[in-house]
Parts: sequence; structure tokens; C-alpha cells
Amino acid sequence: MIPLFETMEGMATSEPTMQELFEIPEYRSHVTQRNEKQTIMLGFSDGTKDGGYLKANWSIFKTKEKLSAVCEENGIKAIFFDGRGGPPARGGGKSHRFYAAQSSLIANHEIQLTIQGQTITSTYGTQEQFIHNFEQLLTAGLSRDLFGKENVISADFRELLDELSTISYQKYKELKDHQLFIPYLENKSALRYYDKANIGSRPGKRGDAKKLELTDLRAISFVGSWSQLKQNVPGYFGIGTAIEVLISNGKVEELKRMFREVPFFKALVLNSMMSLSKCYFELTAYLREDEEYKDFWNILYDEYELSKKMLLLVSGFTMLMEEEPITMESIKIREKIVLPLLVIQQYALQKIGQNTSHKELYEKLVTRSLYGNINASRNSV
Repeated sequence: MIPLFETMEGMATSEPTMQELFEIPEYRSHVTQRNEKQTIMLGFSDGTKDGGYLKANWSIFKTKEKLSAVCEENGIKAIFFDGRGGPPARGGGKSHRFYAAQSSLIANHEIQLTIQGQTITSTYGTQEQFIHNFEQLLTAGLSRDLFGKENVISADFRELLDELSTISYQKYKELKDHQLFIPYLENKSALRYYDKANIGSRPGKRGDAKKLELTDLRAISFVGSWSQLKQNVPGYFGIGTAIEVLISNGKVEELKRMFREVPFFKALVLNSMMSLSKCYFELTAYLREDEEYKDFWNILYDEYELSKKMLLLVSGFTMLMEEEPITMESIKIREKIVLPLLVIQQYALQKIGQNTSHKELYEKLVTRSLYGNINASRNSV
């Protein structure tokens, strides 16, 4: 039996939940039959959808620490099965960077993780790719023992991360609660066409309610729709505002030091830079003139610009992904394929919105461009 904690509420109550479970004699006997090991799954994709990029990742990190402790107190080894997507917006990004950044309080007995479909080929598709990426993953998992690297996050830095997380979540929550949040995705993105593209293992949304709610959306279609818009909101939204607030409170030097000294925070920043690097707001700049959506579009654009500025300030970089020139070049190559497809897609979506007599043909264009972009993008944010 593998418990799953994926929402902010679920992670917040995960510790007493597991303790109560371990106190059930029949369940404790079950764990004993499993060699005193308990596998626990954390939902990175739905966590990010629920709490936003920074809040979700910090909550997952702290939840792992708490669950490691409660398992150890009960004489049980905690094994984490990480439901990571391919892109940072779904809890993904560079896997070796993620595991190397785990703190000394997180159980390190095994590595279990999911890998997004189209990422498997690019990461493990050839013998050379497999060896390179698997060696990086193994080294990250063993780094604590091999190099004596005990990632300890001080109380001061934890307080700083808590502040960033709270402010970032509030900014993201305001966006989620905006009356145009769901209509924008439904009418200006390819959200409604994910099911037609036949690229997911599950439906694009849960249930069959007529009015779409955020909780109904699956992470793949949610994150993917922002990717198709080249806005990648789940990969950074709120982090710029959070850093700006702390800097206005005189904490710029602490943030810079945390970037240098805390691998977890640096991994967060670098992954967010990857999401920002794949944004291209020029694709939807015509919405600046749209009477219904212009203000909402500007909210997204302003946070994008602010996030870039704040991350460059904290990192000391002169450009996004400054330490990863090869990855940046790889993104540039793929963008040459992706952007023409998305121009076609946006044109088709506009025509559909104008009640064209050729709606079926334009919908086919949206679906085919959606499918092609997902394959070309590698990890879709």
C-alpha cells in the first residue's frame, strides 16, 4: 500500500496521517511483511497546480523530512516514490540536481521516480544517453555518502524559504481566484484539445461537470496549456513577487547567500530559469488589445518580467541559465520548430473564436500543432 500526498492540505497533515496508520496493528503487520519499508508517493504535478511553483516544492521538501522522521521513529525505512513530471512546472527539471539537493533529514535509502513519456527517449533512448544520465542520477543519490555532503539548511534560511513560500503562494492564489483564470485557459489556449490529441494516459480532466474547475484539470493538460501559450505560469509565477518583497525588507544579501549555500534553493532558481527561458509572450501580445483579457494578460506578463529580474539579481547572472549554455542551445534549437507551430495554433484559435464556417478544419490545425509541439518541446515547459 502506497499513500499519496499531493495537495497542500494533504502534505500539511501527512505526518499525523502516517502515524495513525502505523498505529493500526494490522497495518503495522503489513509493513513488517514488507521488510520494515514504507513507500510513500508525493504528487509533484498536482502539488504545483495546487500551491504554485515555490510553495509546492518547499512543501514537498519539508514533507519528506517530516515523513522520514515519523518512519524512523517507528523503526521503518521511508522510501519516496517521486511523481515528477518532465518540466519544472510539474515538479521535474534536472533530476540529478533535485536529488543532490536533498537535506540530511530526508531518507536516502532508494530512489524511485516517474519519468514523463517524451522525456524517456531523450534521456535514456540510446546506450550513451542512458549511461550519462543514469550515472548522474546515481551520483546524486550517493553524494552524501561518497563526498560527505550533508545538506543542512539553517534555521535562518528555513525562515527565509518559509517567507518566500508564503508570499509566492498568496500571489499564485490571487491568480487562481481571478475570474478569468479558467476562461482564459479555455478560450485562449489549447486546453480543450488535449483529449483530442490522444497523447495522455488519462483524460484531460476529472469528471464530466459542464463548468470547468481547476480541481478538475489534470496536471498534464493544465501545465501543457500554459506551455502552448509560451507563458509557463506554473514554472515561476509568484517567485518574482516573493523575492521583491524580501528585498524591499532589506534581505537581498541573505537571498544571494542562500543561492550560493543552499543547493535546494539554487535548484529551485535554476529550474525556474528554465521555465522562463521557454516563455515567449510575443506570441500572445495581441491580447494586449483584447477588451476582455488584456488586464489578465498583463498580470501574467508583469510577473514574468519581474521574475526574470529578481532571479538574475539573486543569482548574480547576467542572463538566464548562464551556467547551462549547452541546455540553453538545445532549447533554442527546439524553439525554431516550436514557435512556427504555435503561431499556426494561435491563428487557428482566433478563427475558432470568430465562429468561422471552417471550424472543424481549424480545430484539426490546433490538435496537430499541439501534438507536434509536445513532441518537439521534449518536456513541455
